[in-house]
Amino acid sequence: MVTPRFGLQIPNFTYGLPDSEMFGRVVELARSGEESGFTSLWVMDHFYQLPALGGADQPILEAYTLLGALATQTSRVRLGALVTGVTYRNPALVAKQVTTLDVISGGRAILGIGAAWHDLEHEELGYAFPPVKERMDRLEEALQICRAMFTEPAPSFAGRYYRIAGARNVPRPLQAGGPPIMVGGGGERRTLRLVAQYADMCNINGDANIIRHKLEVLRSHCREVGRDPAAITVTRLASLFLTGSADETAQVRSFLIQMAGEEAAAAFNVGQEEEIVAQVTELAAAGVEEFIFNMPLADPDGVRRAGKLLTSAFPSS
Repeated sequence: MVTPRFGLQIPNFTYGLPDSEMFGRVVELARSGEESGFTSLWVMDHFYQLPALGGADQPILEAYTLLGALATQTSRVRLGALVTGVTYRNPALVAKQVTTLDVISGGRAILGIGAAWHDLEHEELGYAFPPVKERMDRLEEALQICRAMFTEPAPSFAGRYYRIAGARNVPRPLQAGGPPIMVGGGGERRTLRLVAQYADMCNINGDANIIRHKLEVLRSHCREVGRDPAAITVTRLASLFLTGSADETAQVRSFLIQMAGEEAAAAFNVGQEEEIVAQVTELAAAGVEEFIFNMPLADPDGVRRAGKLLTSAFPSS
Protein backbone atom coordinates (compact mmCIF):
# COMPACT_ATOMS: atom_id res chain seq x y z
CA MET A 1 0.00 0.00 0.00
CA VAL A 2 1.34 3.40 -1.01
CA THR A 3 1.30 6.01 1.76
CA PRO A 4 -1.66 8.17 0.80
CA ARG A 5 -1.62 11.91 0.23
CA PHE A 6 -4.47 14.24 1.08
CA GLY A 7 -6.14 17.07 -0.79
CA LEU A 8 -8.65 19.66 0.36
CA GLN A 9 -11.59 20.74 -1.79
CA ILE A 10 -13.38 23.99 -0.92
CA PRO A 11 -16.96 23.40 -2.11
CA ASN A 12 -19.08 26.15 -0.63
CA PHE A 13 -18.84 29.89 0.04
CA THR A 14 -21.78 30.44 2.38
CA TYR A 15 -19.98 31.60 5.51
CA GLY A 16 -22.44 34.02 7.05
CA LEU A 17 -20.10 36.87 6.08
CA PRO A 18 -20.49 39.89 3.81
CA ASP A 19 -19.38 39.27 0.23
CA SER A 20 -16.43 41.60 0.84
CA GLU A 21 -15.07 39.12 3.42
CA MET A 22 -15.77 35.94 1.45
CA PHE A 23 -12.37 35.61 -0.19
CA GLY A 24 -10.61 36.24 3.11
CA ARG A 25 -12.37 33.20 4.60
CA VAL A 26 -11.44 31.10 1.55
CA VAL A 27 -7.80 32.08 2.10
CA GLU A 28 -8.08 31.09 5.77
CA LEU A 29 -9.38 27.65 4.76
CA ALA A 30 -6.69 27.22 2.10
CA ARG A 31 -3.87 28.21 4.43
CA SER A 32 -5.24 26.01 7.20
CA GLY A 33 -5.18 23.10 4.80
CA GLU A 34 -1.65 23.79 3.61
CA GLU A 35 -0.29 24.33 7.11
CA SER A 36 -1.84 21.11 8.42
CA GLY A 37 -0.43 18.84 5.72
CA PHE A 38 -2.85 18.77 2.80
CA THR A 39 -0.81 18.65 -0.40
CA SER A 40 -3.41 19.77 -2.94
CA LEU A 41 -6.20 22.35 -3.02
CA TRP A 42 -9.26 22.09 -5.26
CA VAL A 43 -12.33 24.10 -6.17
CA MET A 44 -15.38 23.12 -8.23
CA ASP A 45 -15.87 24.40 -11.75
CA HIS A 46 -19.50 25.45 -11.49
CA PHE A 47 -21.24 28.76 -12.03
CA TYR A 48 -24.22 27.80 -9.84
CA GLN A 49 -23.87 26.21 -6.43
CA LEU A 50 -24.92 22.57 -6.41
CA PRO A 51 -28.38 21.53 -5.14
CA ALA A 52 -26.93 19.62 -2.19
CA LEU A 53 -25.18 22.78 -1.00
CA GLY A 54 -28.15 25.09 -1.31
CA GLY A 55 -28.58 25.52 -5.05
CA ALA A 56 -28.31 28.43 -7.45
CA ASP A 57 -29.21 31.15 -4.94
CA GLN A 58 -26.10 30.42 -2.87
CA PRO A 59 -22.76 32.09 -3.71
CA ILE A 60 -20.03 30.42 -5.74
CA LEU A 61 -16.82 31.87 -7.17
CA GLU A 62 -15.51 31.18 -10.68
CA ALA A 63 -12.87 28.46 -10.54
CA TYR A 64 -9.90 29.80 -12.47
CA THR A 65 -10.10 33.35 -11.15
CA LEU A 66 -10.17 31.87 -7.66
CA LEU A 67 -7.31 29.44 -8.30
CA GLY A 68 -5.11 32.23 -9.63
CA ALA A 69 -5.78 34.27 -6.51
CA LEU A 70 -5.12 31.29 -4.22
CA ALA A 71 -1.82 30.64 -6.00
CA THR A 72 -0.59 33.94 -4.57
CA GLN A 73 -1.78 33.09 -1.07
CA THR A 74 -0.22 29.60 -0.81
CA SER A 75 3.24 28.24 -1.42
CA ARG A 76 3.23 24.43 -1.51
CA VAL A 77 -0.18 22.93 -2.34
CA ARG A 78 -0.93 21.88 -5.89
CA LEU A 79 -3.95 23.67 -7.36
CA GLY A 80 -6.74 22.48 -9.61
CA ALA A 81 -10.41 22.44 -10.53
CA LEU A 82 -12.25 19.25 -9.68
CA VAL A 83 -13.16 19.22 -12.45
CA THR A 84 -13.37 21.65 -15.37
CA GLY A 85 -16.54 21.20 -17.42
CA VAL A 86 -15.55 20.62 -21.03
CA THR A 87 -18.66 22.45 -22.26
CA TYR A 88 -17.80 25.77 -20.59
CA ARG A 89 -14.62 26.82 -22.42
CA ASN A 90 -12.74 26.23 -25.63
CA PRO A 91 -10.05 23.67 -24.73
CA ALA A 92 -7.28 25.90 -26.08
CA LEU A 93 -8.41 28.54 -23.59
CA VAL A 94 -8.38 25.91 -20.82
CA ALA A 95 -4.80 25.00 -21.73
CA LYS A 96 -3.85 28.69 -21.59
CA GLN A 97 -5.60 29.20 -18.24
CA VAL A 98 -3.95 26.18 -16.64
CA THR A 99 -0.56 27.18 -18.05
CA THR A 100 -1.05 30.65 -16.57
CA LEU A 101 -1.92 29.07 -13.24
CA ASP A 102 1.23 26.97 -13.46
CA VAL A 103 3.37 30.07 -14.01
CA ILE A 104 1.67 32.09 -11.25
CA SER A 105 1.94 29.21 -8.76
CA GLY A 106 5.53 28.28 -9.51
CA GLY A 107 4.65 24.97 -11.14
CA ARG A 108 1.77 23.73 -8.96
CA ALA A 109 -1.13 23.52 -11.43
CA ILE A 110 -3.19 20.45 -12.26
CA LEU A 111 -5.72 20.27 -15.10
CA GLY A 112 -8.81 18.46 -13.89
CA ILE A 113 -11.40 18.01 -16.63
CA GLY A 114 -14.61 16.09 -17.22
CA ALA A 115 -17.68 15.90 -19.41
CA ALA A 116 -19.87 18.26 -17.28
CA TRP A 117 -23.31 17.39 -15.97
CA HIS A 118 -25.13 20.29 -14.28
CA ASP A 119 -27.87 20.95 -16.82
CA LEU A 120 -29.47 23.89 -14.99
CA GLU A 121 -26.45 26.16 -15.19
CA HIS A 122 -26.05 25.31 -18.87
CA GLU A 123 -29.67 26.14 -19.64
CA GLU A 124 -29.90 29.35 -17.65
CA LEU A 125 -26.48 30.74 -18.65
CA GLY A 126 -26.86 29.87 -22.32
CA TYR A 127 -24.33 27.05 -22.65
CA ALA A 128 -25.20 24.19 -24.97
CA PHE A 129 -25.77 20.93 -23.10
CA PRO A 130 -25.41 18.21 -25.71
CA PRO A 131 -26.13 14.52 -25.10
CA VAL A 132 -23.61 12.56 -23.08
CA LYS A 133 -22.00 10.92 -26.13
CA GLU A 134 -21.19 14.29 -27.65
CA ARG A 135 -19.87 15.60 -24.35
CA MET A 136 -17.58 12.59 -24.08
CA ASP A 137 -16.43 13.09 -27.69
CA ARG A 138 -15.69 16.72 -26.88
CA LEU A 139 -13.77 15.64 -23.80
CA GLU A 140 -11.56 13.32 -25.85
CA GLU A 141 -10.73 16.10 -28.30
CA ALA A 142 -10.09 18.54 -25.46
CA LEU A 143 -7.67 16.13 -23.80
CA GLN A 144 -5.66 15.85 -27.01
CA ILE A 145 -5.55 19.62 -27.51
CA CYS A 146 -4.53 20.41 -23.94
CA ARG A 147 -1.79 17.79 -23.90
CA ALA A 148 -0.45 19.06 -27.22
CA MET A 149 -0.44 22.67 -26.05
CA PHE A 150 1.41 21.67 -22.88
CA THR A 151 4.09 19.67 -24.70
CA GLU A 152 4.47 20.99 -28.27
CA PRO A 153 5.60 24.44 -29.45
CA ALA A 154 2.89 25.03 -32.07
CA PRO A 155 0.53 22.05 -32.38
CA SER A 156 -2.33 21.63 -34.82
CA PHE A 157 -5.43 19.48 -34.37
CA ALA A 158 -8.63 19.16 -36.38
CA GLY A 159 -11.49 17.33 -34.72
CA ARG A 160 -15.22 17.28 -35.15
CA TYR A 161 -15.82 19.90 -32.44
CA TYR A 162 -12.53 21.71 -31.87
CA ARG A 163 -9.51 22.72 -33.89
CA ILE A 164 -6.20 24.48 -33.39
CA ALA A 165 -3.74 25.49 -36.10
CA GLY A 166 -0.18 26.15 -35.00
CA ALA A 167 -1.35 27.08 -31.51
CA ARG A 168 1.24 28.96 -29.46
CA ASN A 169 1.15 28.67 -25.69
CA VAL A 170 3.69 31.19 -24.41
CA PRO A 171 4.92 31.28 -21.70
CA ARG A 172 5.33 27.55 -21.47
CA PRO A 173 4.21 25.58 -18.42
CA LEU A 174 6.84 25.42 -15.70
CA GLN A 175 6.29 21.71 -15.05
CA ALA A 176 8.19 19.41 -17.37
CA GLY A 177 5.67 17.86 -19.72
CA GLY A 178 3.04 20.31 -18.56
CA PRO A 179 0.62 20.16 -15.65
CA PRO A 180 -0.72 16.69 -14.85
CA ILE A 181 -4.09 15.95 -16.39
CA MET A 182 -6.85 14.46 -14.26
CA VAL A 183 -10.05 13.04 -15.76
CA GLY A 184 -12.96 13.03 -13.36
CA GLY A 185 -15.61 10.33 -13.36
CA GLY A 186 -15.97 6.59 -13.12
CA GLY A 187 -17.90 5.66 -16.26
CA GLU A 188 -16.62 2.23 -17.12
CA ARG A 189 -17.06 2.13 -20.89
CA ARG A 190 -15.83 5.57 -21.91
CA THR A 191 -14.51 7.70 -19.04
CA LEU A 192 -12.06 5.17 -17.64
CA ARG A 193 -10.89 4.37 -21.16
CA LEU A 194 -10.10 8.06 -21.68
CA VAL A 195 -8.15 7.93 -18.42
CA ALA A 196 -6.14 5.00 -19.75
CA GLN A 197 -5.46 6.78 -23.03
CA TYR A 198 -4.78 10.36 -21.96
CA ALA A 199 -4.69 11.04 -18.22
CA ASP A 200 -2.07 11.20 -15.50
CA MET A 201 -4.69 11.05 -12.74
CA CYS A 202 -8.20 9.73 -12.32
CA ASN A 203 -10.79 10.76 -9.78
CA ILE A 204 -13.40 8.23 -8.74
CA ASN A 205 -15.95 7.99 -5.94
CA GLY A 206 -17.33 5.22 -3.82
CA ASP A 207 -16.57 2.77 -1.05
CA ALA A 208 -13.72 0.24 -1.09
CA ASN A 209 -15.66 -2.36 -3.11
CA ILE A 210 -16.55 0.19 -5.78
CA ILE A 211 -12.96 1.47 -5.90
CA ARG A 212 -11.58 -2.04 -6.40
CA HIS A 213 -14.06 -2.71 -9.20
CA LYS A 214 -13.39 0.59 -10.98
CA LEU A 215 -9.64 0.06 -10.81
CA GLU A 216 -9.95 -3.41 -12.31
CA VAL A 217 -11.90 -1.86 -15.20
CA LEU A 218 -9.21 0.81 -15.55
CA ARG A 219 -6.45 -1.82 -15.59
CA SER A 220 -8.32 -3.67 -18.33
CA HIS A 221 -8.46 -0.50 -20.44
CA CYS A 222 -4.77 0.11 -19.80
CA ARG A 223 -3.93 -3.37 -21.07
CA GLU A 224 -5.93 -2.75 -24.22
CA VAL A 225 -4.18 0.55 -25.01
CA GLY A 226 -0.72 -0.57 -23.88
CA ARG A 227 -0.50 1.72 -20.84
CA ASP A 228 1.06 0.95 -17.48
CA PRO A 229 -1.71 1.55 -14.91
CA ALA A 230 0.95 2.46 -12.35
CA ALA A 231 1.51 5.66 -14.37
CA ILE A 232 -1.97 6.88 -13.36
CA THR A 233 -2.48 8.35 -9.89
CA VAL A 234 -5.77 7.21 -8.33
CA THR A 235 -7.64 9.89 -6.40
CA ARG A 236 -10.97 9.77 -4.60
CA LEU A 237 -13.26 12.69 -3.78
CA ALA A 238 -15.53 12.46 -0.75
CA SER A 239 -17.12 14.57 1.94
CA LEU A 240 -15.51 14.19 5.36
CA PHE A 241 -17.43 14.64 8.60
CA LEU A 242 -15.13 14.30 11.59
CA THR A 243 -17.32 13.77 14.65
CA GLY A 244 -16.73 13.97 18.38
CA SER A 245 -18.91 11.13 19.66
CA ALA A 246 -20.78 8.02 18.63
CA ASP A 247 -24.07 9.89 18.98
CA GLU A 248 -22.88 12.67 16.67
CA THR A 249 -21.70 10.08 14.14
CA ALA A 250 -25.12 8.43 14.14
CA GLN A 251 -26.88 11.76 13.75
CA VAL A 252 -24.69 12.85 10.83
CA ARG A 253 -25.08 9.51 9.05
CA SER A 254 -28.85 9.63 9.49
CA PHE A 255 -28.95 13.16 8.07
CA LEU A 256 -26.79 12.21 5.07
CA ILE A 257 -28.93 9.17 4.28
CA GLN A 258 -32.04 11.37 4.34
CA MET A 259 -30.40 13.97 2.09
CA ALA A 260 -28.50 11.78 -0.38
CA GLY A 261 -29.86 8.24 -0.01
CA GLU A 262 -28.23 5.24 1.61
CA GLU A 263 -26.07 4.24 -1.35
CA ALA A 264 -24.59 7.73 -1.84
CA ALA A 265 -24.12 8.25 1.89
CA ALA A 266 -22.06 5.06 2.08
CA ALA A 267 -19.38 6.80 0.01
CA PHE A 268 -18.97 9.64 2.55
CA ASN A 269 -16.44 9.42 5.35
CA VAL A 270 -18.12 9.94 8.72
CA GLY A 271 -16.83 9.13 12.17
CA GLN A 272 -14.56 9.84 15.07
CA GLU A 273 -10.83 10.05 14.53
CA GLU A 274 -10.05 6.34 14.84
CA GLU A 275 -12.96 5.47 12.54
CA ILE A 276 -11.77 7.88 9.84
CA VAL A 277 -8.26 6.43 10.03
CA ALA A 278 -9.68 2.91 9.62
CA GLN A 279 -11.80 3.99 6.65
CA VAL A 280 -8.83 5.62 4.94
CA THR A 281 -6.70 2.53 5.59
CA GLU A 282 -9.28 0.29 3.91
CA LEU A 283 -9.63 2.59 0.91
CA ALA A 284 -5.87 2.95 0.52
CA ALA A 285 -5.56 -0.83 0.49
CA ALA A 286 -8.17 -0.85 -2.29
CA GLY A 287 -5.93 1.41 -4.39
CA VAL A 288 -6.59 5.05 -3.53
CA GLU A 289 -3.37 7.07 -3.57
CA GLU A 290 -4.70 10.55 -2.90
CA PHE A 291 -7.79 11.33 -0.85
CA ILE A 292 -9.49 14.62 -1.70
CA PHE A 293 -11.85 15.66 1.04
CA ASN A 294 -14.32 18.47 1.22
CA MET A 295 -15.65 19.48 4.61
CA PRO A 296 -18.75 21.60 3.98
CA LEU A 297 -19.37 22.18 7.69
CA ALA A 298 -15.78 22.82 8.79
CA ASP A 299 -14.21 26.12 9.75
CA PRO A 300 -10.42 26.69 9.55
CA ASP A 301 -9.92 24.97 12.91
CA GLY A 302 -11.88 21.95 11.65
CA VAL A 303 -9.70 21.80 8.54
CA ARG A 304 -6.57 21.90 10.69
CA ARG A 305 -7.90 19.14 12.92
CA ALA A 306 -8.57 16.88 9.93
CA GLY A 307 -5.25 17.64 8.27
CA LYS A 308 -3.25 16.93 11.39
CA LEU A 309 -5.14 13.70 12.02
CA LEU A 310 -4.61 12.38 8.51
CA THR A 311 -0.98 13.36 8.12
CA SER A 312 -0.02 12.04 11.56
CA ALA A 313 -1.79 8.73 10.94
CA PHE A 314 -0.24 8.40 7.47
CA PRO A 315 3.12 10.19 7.59
CA SER A 316 4.94 10.64 4.29
CA SER A 317 8.21 8.80 3.99
